[in-house]
Amino acid sequence: MAKNMIIGQSGGPTAVINSSLYGAVKQALKRNDKIDKVYGMVNGVEGLKDGNYIDLTALADTTELELLRTTPGAYLGSCRFKLPESLEDEVYPLLFKRFEELNIGYFFYIGGNDSMDSVSKLSRYAEQINSDVRFIGIPKTVDNDLVNTDHTPGFGSAAKYVATVVREISIDASVYDNKTSVTIVEIMGRHAGWLTAASALARRELGDNPVLIYLPEAAFDQDAFVEKVKEALKTTSNLVICISEGINDGKGTFICELGSAVSTDAFGHKMLAGSGKYLENLLKDKLGIKVRSIELNVPQRCASAHLSETDVREAAGAGAYGVNAALEGETGKMIAFRRESDTPYVITYGVEDVNLICNEEKGVPADWIINDGSDVSEEFISYAKPLVQGDVVIPKDEGLPMFAYRK
Repeated sequence: MAKNMIIGQSGGPTAVINSSLYGAVKQALKRNDKIDKVYGMVNGVEGLKDGNYIDLTALADTTELELLRTTPGAYLGSCRFKLPESLEDEVYPLLFKRFEELNIGYFFYIGGNDSMDSVSKLSRYAEQINSDVRFIGIPKTVDNDLVNTDHTPGFGSAAKYVATVVREISIDASVYDNKTSVTIVEIMGRHAGWLTAASALARRELGDNPVLIYLPEAAFDQDAFVEKVKEALKTTSNLVICISEGINDGKGTFICELGSAVSTDAFGHKMLAGSGKYLENLLKDKLGIKVRSIELNVPQRCASAHLSETDVREAAGAGAYGVNAALEGETGKMIAFRRESDTPYVITYGVEDVNLICNEEKGVPADWIINDGSDVSEEFISYAKPLVQGDVVIPKDEGLPMFAYRK
């Protein structure tokens, strides 16, 4: 007897999170021998808890489904709802009651670390009560910080955006070549600097901007930073520096905390912003030169103008693979990418135990961070370059992109 499936999205959106939704829904619709209806949680498990869901089966053979592939944001809406640590909490029987009411046999959650934590808890509760609902996590995060996978959908397009914009900023900064100036670009990355490291792809040759790149994996020393800037200005009058929002002193204090107090989100994560502005003022004070800071902010995760074709294809592939894995009996797993080679670039899909993934973070390897923590190595370039390849044609209406919108 066919069962129904339900799928949701959680955490910060990316430019390709809907590509994974597209891949999963399209594959599920093909497997109508095993899957009857396809439901979507509106605003993740928090929405499902409140009975908020929609029937996605109606998207079959529609333009809306195809538009999902290149629509940024989260079509189903997102949430930052943390499931309780105790599996005895009343929310678990409530959610499983929803599953029973909807005849759910397959649950998919597209998200990052905290979303995989939800998959882990739900699959463990299912095992505890002998439920036959299967739970699969489909990875997503621009931070690229999930363990046991080569990379995550969302990172490639965000990396392409960062590298493109930093190259544009570098061109702009060089307009007045006889003027000494520093431009600091603040890029997303709390504990993992993958996205900031991608700014190195903006370089065309040795010595190009960004000359200095700082990641949160390496302790940040303000005095050493000022000296690095002074030295770099001797050869590059219009200096561009890229920093992660999460750069810190290596002892638990974020640089942005030195400028102002920071608040926390529902998961207890500090909401970081302001490192660039703090360093702007530091350099003005210490060196007396023109300095500006730019925070790339939300466009890093929502810009569709620089989608990586590789990223879109792999995101959709992860969604489809997740459906097949669940139908083959997998549960409590996350879809993972396994890189076979860089040249030619080849990956395969597989599954990994979600319990070994949630609440862990993958940082940029220490030996890929060079020059006393102010740059990244060629090994990183070889790793990241394949992920930003290929362009995507986005449907347009009167010159502007057409996106899928949930009614």
